[in-house]
Amino acid sequence: MAKTPSSAPVVGISVDSEQPGGYSKYPWYALRQNYCSSVSAAGGVPIVLPHETALVERYAGMIDALIVTGGAFDVDPALFGDSARHPSVTVKEGRTDFELAMTRAVLAADKPILGICGGEQLLAVALGGTLIQHIPDEVPNALPHEQPNPRHEAGHDIVIARDTLLHRVAGMDRTAVNSAHHQSVKSVPQNIVINSRAPDGVIEGIEDPARKFCLGVQWHPEFLISPADAKIFAALVAACRT
Repeated sequence: MAKTPSSAPVVGISVDSEQPGGYSKYPWYALRQNYCSSVSAAGGVPIVLPHETALVERYAGMIDALIVTGGAFDVDPALFGDSARHPSVTVKEGRTDFELAMTRAVLAADKPILGICGGEQLLAVALGGTLIQHIPDEVPNALPHEQPNPRHEAGHDIVIARDTLLHRVAGMDRTAVNSAHHQSVKSVPQNIVINSRAPDGVIEGIEDPARKFCLGVQWHPEFLISPADAKIFAALVAACRT
């Protein structure tokens, strides 16, 4: 096995938090291995970030890039100005508090950041955007964004806008993605670019062109369904060296 160079960028990855039960009768953290293996294959050094909010500035100084991961929970609607909460919304306040603080710290330092699925939604909120709380209630004739088939298979295609970071990275106008979400980005400030959409119009990716590398994708590229997926991780790691 080839050694990872000592100069390889360190990529912090947020983790999920679980209540007692299942793996342990005590609270525990969880992260699928393919997040880490995708970073490693791209030439980065993956490290996981426990939810120690007091250590956010220390974490932000230690890492070269941040990946905000997804999970079976939602961003609190109060964080993007909605006074009502849809019955389907489930929050994890401790996790969101930590990830929002980490996202803001990394954005302030202009270090590369990648938001994946729920991580894209959190990134959008941190950048001043809003979310659709439940796609079936707000998008007419919506695709099944919570796909019934396994997550390592494609759920639908997306169209990638030209002249965007995502298009430069992916090198294609259209690609297949998996889909595991009931929320999505609703709106973003004028300076934030929507780089891809599903056929039903749902936003699938956002980016901030004013930053070194600030990208959010609604799907899970760590499953490496499309050639574009590995390129996303490679571009994140490469951005650490510029």
